[in-house]
Amino acid sequence: MCSQRLPIGPARGALNYMGVVKVGTSSWADQQLVRSGWYPRAVNTPAGRLGWYAERFGLVEVDTSYYAIPLPETAEGWVAATPPGFTFDVKAFSLFTGHHTPVAALPRDLRPAGGPSRIRWRDLPAGTYDKLWDRFRAALAPIAAADRLGAVLLQFPPWLSRSAAAKRRIVELARRCRPWRVGVELRHSSWFTEDAVVDTVAFLREQGLTYVCVDMPQGHVSSVPPILVATADLAVIRFHGHSTDWESGDKQDRFRYAYGEEELRRWSVLLTELADQCAELHVLMNNCCGGQAQRDAARLAGLLGVDVTRAPATAP
Repeated sequence: MCSQRLPIGPARGALNYMGVVKVGTSSWADQQLVRSGWYPRAVNTPAGRLGWYAERFGLVEVDTSYYAIPLPETAEGWVAATPPGFTFDVKAFSLFTGHHTPVAALPRDLRPAGGPSRIRWRDLPAGTYDKLWDRFRAALAPIAAADRLGAVLLQFPPWLSRSAAAKRRIVELARRCRPWRVGVELRHSSWFTEDAVVDTVAFLREQGLTYVCVDMPQGHVSSVPPILVATADLAVIRFHGHSTDWESGDKQDRFRYAYGEEELRRWSVLLTELADQCAELHVLMNNCCGGQAQRDAARLAGLLGVDVTRAPATAP
């Protein structure tokens, strides 16, 4: 494990004591997890699984919203399945953050006729982009109204390099998410060179945006360092693991990794220090291969002193 801690002070307005720490995973419903046996056999519905998950963790990342904008009714179901105090961090739709997105992932009535099967936001007809944002905000509204929305996570593509235009794009997307909290995950190394990293952190801090730190395999073209710093009242860290198949494997192989006890112990010390810089810290295990993320999240939560046993959403 190798991490960087920047000596540039806590986030503006940060508290002078350890913030609230929430631990969870980046999925609760993927098929590998469902088949892993982590859920009891009797817990066999989407709502039941989310409710069972929420009795054990206080935080989850919604990953499906990256692939398609959920319906408001779906989000209402998520709220109904979880207790007060539970938190969803929601990934922004891939089209918004500059990824090539299948046309079939767009709502049927907003799909452009003809053209390529995958598009970027610039390819959309006039007005469609704004309508997609309206749909996305409408989907998140029930979560926010129930005080369960942690942050909108803007995960930018690996080719978004540091530039003035990129910064303007980040600011514009964040504006569309307000007043909700916004996390920014940058995946191009140009943001983190020795000459650039302090400017990157200062930019996020000036905009009131959460820097999303990532623990991932190092030494690859796609690698970015895990920099532990808070740029807003909320800090977020996502754990990908350190699979040796990061560059060459399929999705399962890339995230197939079990954190060792000593690794998690060292991380618990670093995360406690990070929590001193902010009001709230979200810790998300994304080594989602079978039930490994859930097992590692529970172990790390224990080391951090976070209670992973919670009251159910409704009485049985």
